[in-house]
Amino acid sequence: MKLDILQVPDCPNVAVLEQRLHEATAGRPITPEITHHIIDDPEQAASTGMTGSPTLLIDGRDPFATPGNAPSLSCRLYPQEDGTLGGAPSVTALRTALRSTSADGEQLRSDAETRCCTPSTADPAAALSTWRAAAQPADPTETAVHQAILRFFATSGCAPTAAQLAETFSGHAVPIEQILQHLHDADVIRTDTDGIIVAAYPFSGTPTPHRVRIAGGPTVYAMCAVDALGISAMLGTQVTITTTDPETNDPITITAGSQLVTAQPATTVVFVGAQAGLGPSAETCCSHLNFFTERRTAQKWADGHSGINGDIVELPDAHHLGSVIFGDLLEPRAVRGCRTPATPI
Repeated sequence: MKLDILQVPDCPNVAVLEQRLHEATAGRPITPEITHHIIDDPEQAASTGMTGSPTLLIDGRDPFATPGNAPSLSCRLYPQEDGTLGGAPSVTALRTALRSTSADGEQLRSDAETRCCTPSTADPAAALSTWRAAAQPADPTETAVHQAILRFFATSGCAPTAAQLAETFSGHAVPIEQILQHLHDADVIRTDTDGIIVAAYPFSGTPTPHRVRIAGGPTVYAMCAVDALGISAMLGTQVTITTTDPETNDPITITAGSQLVTAQPATTVVFVGAQAGLGPSAETCCSHLNFFTERRTAQKWADGHSGINGDIVELPDAHHLGSVIFGDLLEPRAVRGCRTPATPI
């Protein structure tokens, strides 16, 4: 991985950036090669892509680029996690950006990001929450596109096309196809080989066992049981989930709000688990996070699938897990992580 720092002479924020890069890469399989480039005239700034000092390029790309920012020799300010501005990206933002790229262009993934609920994981629910929390857009532009995709699903029941997104983001310098690829690589969304969006957690663009009727809106498909339970907190509205017990094929209906959840039958539980291995959660987790009419049928299913590590979770706990994972996805970036129910779309 090649890192280029574009800076004006004696920029005081370069040291801050270097320290945060050191913190962001500590203990991770990343050995960045850092090169400093002194930029002292506007033409150089324009030719190198420096939109303020310091500008960080990761393998030639500025992961923090903001549409409309012109080449500049002035100090560059970056959004911080507390809503303020600072002279360098936060450690968390740097980790996200570094994770999306490796030396050969493949996605970098830590054990928590690639091995969802593996047999060595003592708490599959906690592992799932950690993994999904790590799959984040790398910059404000990617966040805006991601949120637009989620809102489109929530209002139409299906995924937007690249052309529809390109029209919405026509003023952005980065091609929409490139943004979608970055989101796919980070496991924020899933696209097929033609670049068509097939999923944006918690939504699925193709039928699944979990149908979710949004109050005042369309019926959508959720990727898994936990995803279905997280939609109410994300949208700030009530949803009705219809599904079946995969062991008995008996019907299950769940009504979920931002705070409360009920089910018919009342004994409904959720199995939270995954098949060991590397890959996106759509492939390793989603088909193994299901509703069951009771613990007995969930345990019977688990006994018949010994290669799937997981736990049987009470419905309120699964609802809380979904709310934690998805509840703030539509919040402004500065307040992400507060884990409060989202306002209605």
